[in-house]
Amino acid sequence: MKPKEIRELSAEDLQEKLKEARAELFNLRFQMATSQLDNTARVGLVKKDIARIQTEMRARELSA
Repeated sequence: MKPKEIRELSAEDLQEKLKEARAELFNLRFQMATSQLDNTARVGLVKKDIARIQTEMRARELSA
């Protein structure tokens, strides 16, 4: 997910995307632990998406 896409989302959508990304990260970690994960780079991408979402949420909190 690109930063521009994240900025366009509402607060509720950001919360939902964060919840989905955290669930996906959990599943990816579980797959990695059981040696079922093919694309290990996906873990890093999901972590970056979580960080981007949290950064945008914090920026909105500070500007309010």
